[in-house]
Amino acid sequence: MSYRHAQTWLCGNRTLAESDRGCPPIPPSRKRLWSPSGSARALKVICVTGMPAAGKEEFQKVAVEEGYAIIRMGDVVREEARRGGLPMTDAAVGKMAHEERQKHGPAVWAERTIPQIRGQRVCIDGLRSPAELAVFRNAFWSGLVVFAVDAAPETRWRRVQRRRRADDAASWEEFLRRDARERGWGLEDVIAAADVKIVNEGTLDAFYGAVRQALRRLDG
Repeated sequence: MSYRHAQTWLCGNRTLAESDRGCPPIPPSRKRLWSPSGSARALKVICVTGMPAAGKEEFQKVAVEEGYAIIRMGDVVREEARRGGLPMTDAAVGKMAHEERQKHGPAVWAERTIPQIRGQRVCIDGLRSPAELAVFRNAFWSGLVVFAVDAAPETRWRRVQRRRRADDAASWEEFLRRDARERGWGLEDVIAAADVKIVNEGTLDAFYGAVRQALRRLDG
């Protein structure tokens, strides 16, 4: 199924709203980094994006149940750091990732993720910038569908407080600073350009149901 308009799924009441969305332009001079052949023409690639604690990990749980393999761009970054003998700390890995973007362009980690794509149904986690989105659009064309998971800052902050993950913000101020950093990378533009937006403000069961319904629509 081809998504020509952004579609918003509201968890709980299953209301569907449609609106035209733009997407980052694909540089005309770039060659496709992946080309289908044979049975690979049925490849389905989805990207999931969203602000911290919006519900991306819960989205991926449903994607796995629906037969998707998960490819995390962060794993590609960490593997590069290991090859370089760097300590596996946020500071060291983050610094290396930033330096690679400066050397090779803002979409370098998307370009290095594409060779990891295997199988017929793949979900890519970690999409943050319009440049990365343009690379994936260029590589997979109509085979790519981008999902954005959205929730209000106050909702996301409550989730952060409940889950208490080691890399989460410890205060509301720090949480807002991280949001600002993500926006600085262009994450809001990626969310706006998504093919499908799922608003995660209700119960977890409602969210699972909305994700499952949206993924099954891809199968026609």
